[in-house]
Amino acid sequence: MRKFTFLAGLAVGYVLGTRAGRERYEQLRKTVRDLSQTPAVQTATRNAKQAAGTAAGRAADAVAGKVGDKLPGSVTDRVPYLRDRSGDASADGWGTAGR
Repeated sequence: MRKFTFLAGLAVGYVLGTRAGRERYEQLRKTVRDLSQTPAVQTATRNAKQAAGTAAGRAADAVAGKVGDKLPGSVTDRVPYLRDRSGDASADGWGTAGR
C-alpha cells in the first residue's frame, strides 16, 4: 500500500509539475526571444562576434608564425590559411566557408 501511495503521489506531482513547468518554460522563452530582438542586444552581439573574429585571427597569425613552418605538408595542405598566408585562400581563412 505504501508503494502504491508513493507511486500515485509521484504521478500526480509529475503531471502538475509538467504543466506548470511548460508554462514557465514558454514564458521564459518568449522573454528571451523579445530581449534578443532589441537593438542594444543585437549591437552587442554583433560587436562580440567581430571581437571574437579579430581575436581568432590574431591567434591564428601567432600560431602560424611560430609553428606553421614546422608542420608536416599533410597538415598545411589541408588548412588554406597555413598554405597561403596572404588571406586569399578562402573567405574565413580556414577553408570552411562555403562548404
